[in-house]
Amino acid sequence: MSAESEDGFVRSLQVLIIGLGLMGGSLALALRGKVQAVLGVDTHAPTRQQALDRGAVDAVSADPAALLPQADVIVLATPVRSILRLLEQLPSLHPGRAVVLDVGSTKRDIVEAMAHLPERFDPLGGHPMCGKEHSSFEHAEADLYRGAVFALCPLERTSAHARQVAESLARAAGASPFWLDADTHDRWVAATSHLPYLLAGALASSVPPQAAPLAGPGYRSTSRLAAQPADLMLEVLASNRDHLLTALSRARQHLDLLAQTLEAQDWQTLRTLLEDSARQRETLLNSGGDPHETHRVPRRAPAR
Repeated sequence: MSAESEDGFVRSLQVLIIGLGLMGGSLALALRGKVQAVLGVDTHAPTRQQALDRGAVDAVSADPAALLPQADVIVLATPVRSILRLLEQLPSLHPGRAVVLDVGSTKRDIVEAMAHLPERFDPLGGHPMCGKEHSSFEHAEADLYRGAVFALCPLERTSAHARQVAESLARAAGASPFWLDADTHDRWVAATSHLPYLLAGALASSVPPQAAPLAGPGYRSTSRLAAQPADLMLEVLASNRDHLLTALSRARQHLDLLAQTLEAQDWQTLRTLLEDSARQRETLLNSGGDPHETHRVPRRAPAR
């Protein structure tokens, strides 16, 4: 599909976003003026008013049933447990056909729940790889998704139409679609997102308060993720427990090795370990390829 025809395709969509926090609110702002209508649902009255005041939505309600019949694309942008509850309720709230996409942090439980939706729904999982420490609408911004990878996890039943909708909305928000299966997604984010959160918390807890005058940019940048809301992160960690335990085990082994080389004053080995870490980081961060390319991995990626 050409860029011009994709723009026309996106402009035909009426998108309902349930949950106007950081992710849902930023998506609404990013899609403003690019789709036929952006509809919003949020239970928090001040958030609904802010969304209207900033022009993020064409209409907003506390009740999903009030706006769902107008939507041909439904985006679930709430925490993981809430997404699972919404998927159970959706058949009774929306009488017609719709593409269903979520932006939750883990995918296996959500994709499994999506498989039980009636056939009139066309579901797939999604996870934009962007965010901030603060999760409310007041921190939402139209450019939050710009330049980010938007992970997309199809079901066997996901149609070509739903795939096109998801890719087109991701690009309209400034993100790059990346297709992979739900288990691979959860295994990778355990290492790249959930493990860093726990390590940031461990670092924050390990520094004595008396050291505050010397807590400079290094400490601030490496401990930043510890500021994320614990209640929200608990849901994410619980839904990815097995892969996170594996990632923690790998990190613990590396920390133990660093401690052993320090105890032994084996400076050459320590130097090698540090150089290897820097090289692996550089390789990882430079292996994404063209940020505007639609990436795909096998539906069942081999374990590593």
